[in-house]
This record gives sequence, structure tokens and C-alpha cells, in this order.
Amino acid sequence: MDELLKNYDHVRARVEELTLLMGDPKVLQDPREARRVGRERGRFEKILRAMDAYREAARAVTEAEEILAGSDPELQEIVKGELPEARERLIAGEGTLKSLLAPRDPNDDKNVIIEVRAGTGGEEAALFVRDVFRMYTRFAENRGFRLEELSSNPTGIGGMKEVIFSLDGEDAYGTFKFESGVHRVQRVPETEASGRIHTSAVTVAVLPEAEEVDVRIEEKDLEIDVFRSSGPGGQSVNTTDSAVRVKHIPTGIVVQCQDERSQLKNKAKALKVLRARLLDAQRQKQEAELAQTRRSMVSTGDRSAKIRTYNFPQGRVTDHRIGLTLYNLPDVMEGDLDPLVRALQAAEDETRLKAPQIE
Repeated sequence: MDELLKNYDHVRARVEELTLLMGDPKVLQDPREARRVGRERGRFEKILRAMDAYREAARAVTEAEEILAGSDPELQEIVKGELPEARERLIAGEGTLKSLLAPRDPNDDKNVIIEVRAGTGGEEAALFVRDVFRMYTRFAENRGFRLEELSSNPTGIGGMKEVIFSLDGEDAYGTFKFESGVHRVQRVPETEASGRIHTSAVTVAVLPEAEEVDVRIEEKDLEIDVFRSSGPGGQSVNTTDSAVRVKHIPTGIVVQCQDERSQLKNKAKALKVLRARLLDAQRQKQEAELAQTRRSMVSTGDRSAKIRTYNFPQGRVTDHRIGLTLYNLPDVMEGDLDPLVRALQAAEDETRLKAPQIE
């Protein structure tokens, strides 16, 4: 217990310090700094609350054990029923505290950009992109994240070849980063008349949103084209050249956005996605260089690997990275991703606690 609480005074002092900072005029005048300070204060407040709960549970267990070792039969009878519950709270509190104190991914606090694209499976894959987008939308609503659709490419029968959107909220990247990879679906497609089960796939890329301080983009490195927006089947949906295509010359990364009627808004959204992709490329390069010491089954973001299967006939969803199978697929598709996210976060925490630290 002493090991988990050894920094209690430091954590409490840090909460007080950050609370004062939140009222500093210099911080209030800088939205980016105010957001950073607010998120850091929120993280330390969570740790402090977890420490208080753990300390209270430990005190209750200690007192109950002392009474049981004593000579008062009436008190012993009372605490016999309380001790198991107190021990459960102590074990749960220890797990929560270890998770909060585990070495953190520095990107966990960032907002996130998610790209969902149809893979193998033709129209059925495009329909599953739509369903996955809806699943993430519901989950984001439940978590209180603000969602903004940045770009989409709908198909004629209601599917989506791709959709790109951002999520703004506390621990957005830390919550969604485990979704990166290939998602496989097994079901009877809406387009299948004979009732045969098909297997299709979509790819999901989860990128921490980059700010200008994270990635510097020079105008000379950009090639920007404008063109008219188009809808399903290629028909024009706008009479002005409002769609924007941005190419980052040094890396060859191309981003286009056509959802807004304003060329300036489309350009801003395209640059937002471009920054995130450049930051992700930097992060992947660093992870590759440190692969032997940092690689784990849930944190590499290897998009070539199948990470999850959604089997509709059996009503199950399986996450292959941690071998977890749940038989609540309808709930998952309605946005109940919490059991999967918690299990993946716990696996990552356990791996990080065992891994050598890298400064």
C-alpha cells in the first residue's frame, strides 16, 4: 500500500497548483495552454480521488482485521459481513490506482482523427463502414466527445467508401487508439438475396490530432488544387470550385475535403487531417526505432493485422489481440464499446508496468 501512496502529498499539491494556474490571466488568454492545464489537472484529480478511495478501503480492511483479532464478539459479528466488501473495494482500488499511475502514452490526452475505409468486400464493406461510423458516433455521444465529420465518400446504396471525422474530448486518443487496424465482419449482406454469409473488412486508422506546435508545415511544401465537389456516382453537387486537394510534397501524403461549401473551410479541414497524418508518421517511425523495447500487442497500431471480428449470425464480437469474446454484438454496434476499451486499456497498462521505461 505504501508504494502506491508514496506520492500522495505531491499529487495533492499538484492539483492545488494546477487549480491556481487555471485562474492565471496568462493561461486564460491562451486557449491552447488553458486546455493543456485543464487536462493535466483533470488527470491529477483522478489520481487523487483514486488514492483517497484506496486509502479509505485499506483503513477499513485494517480496522476490521484488528477487530476480528480482538476479544469483542459483538463487534466481530458486525465486521464479518463488512470485511469481504472492504477487501473487494481494496482490490478494485488497487487496480484503478495502478492503471492511473502506469506510464502514459503522451498522446493519450490529445483529440483524435479517425479514418474508416472499406476494404475487401465491395458494397458490403462500404455498408459496414457506415455501421462502424454509427457505432463510433454512439460511443462518442455516450462519452461526451464532440464529433465533427471532416470528409466522407458515400455510395449509391447508402454505404460509405470512407469517412474521416474528429473527436474532441478528454482522453480521446487514449480511448480510441485501440481501434486502429482491420475490422472483419461476417454476416448476410443487405445486397445478398440468397442468404449466404459473407466476410468483409474495413480498415480503421486512429490518429492523435496534431497542433501547429507538433508539426510544422511550410507553404512551400504544399501543392493545393481546387475542384468541384461530387456526390455518389460522380455527379457534381456544387457549382463552384470549393473542394480542396492538398499534397504534402516531401512525404507524398494527399488529403482532400469537399464536404463544406466554403473553399477556406475545406482547406482548413484538409490541413487538420494532414497534420494528424504527419504526426502519426513521425510517431510510427519513432516506435519502429524503439520496437524491441516498446512493442506490445495493443500499442503498436499495426494496421495490417486483423484486430477484431464481428460475427452477426452468432451475435459475438472477438478482439483477437487479447483473446476476448463477447456475446453482445447488438449492444456493441449501438456504441457499447466500454467492455472492449476497458479490457484493452488494462492489457496495455499491464504491459507498460512490466516494460523498461524509455525517456
